[in-house]
Amino acid sequence: MPDFALIGYPISHSRSPELFKRAYSGKWNYDLVETPDFEEAWGRFLSDYKAVNITAPFKVQACERADILSPECLRIGAANIAVKTADGIVAYNSDYHGLCTILAREDVQSRDGRKRSAAVIGFGGAGRAAQAAAMDCGYEVNVYHHDEVEEGVSADLIIYTLPCAVKGIEKFRCNCLIEANYRNPAFTPDSVCGFNGGKAEYVSGVRWLEAQAECGFALMVR
Repeated sequence: MPDFALIGYPISHSRSPELFKRAYSGKWNYDLVETPDFEEAWGRFLSDYKAVNITAPFKVQACERADILSPECLRIGAANIAVKTADGIVAYNSDYHGLCTILAREDVQSRDGRKRSAAVIGFGGAGRAAQAAAMDCGYEVNVYHHDEVEEGVSADLIIYTLPCAVKGIEKFRCNCLIEANYRNPAFTPDSVCGFNGGKAEYVSGVRWLEAQAECGFALMVR
């Protein structure tokens, strides 16, 4: 029976095992391989598992180690799925695919009638995936590091990929905000401000997690 796992550190809080077992009714095993040593984690994948999900801090290293990169991994330079195949280890980025799915469902409007704008906050693995996904969905994208938002950010769409709240987020203005962090979110549905005093649509990290899991798990087990 093929086995699957998540590699990264720390990951004891991860919901991936719960989602995987729910999706497949416990048909396959799904483990947590929690170690700060990438070589140890990758070695466990090679010896014990058919495919793995990959989370911080290993997304870039896994992308570099894979034999075959999907188109999105070639662009992003980070992977969160690795699958053994007859041709070698193939890397994918389901953060990208999950976000594309969400953006296709969300009817984010342009506030000025021009091309829709997106601001990506953070430029780690999730931030790079968000930048690529927003561009491919037709947005004009600007990327901000954590120390560049103190004065606030305004865009039709904001994608927040930082692991915690930073100074300035209370000044964000948008029509829709998507957050990556599902464990300790920096926002709530009532805290995201729209333009002209209104409220913005809020898409939680749980929704992003579920969207990327849906497509990602299918890649792992096929």
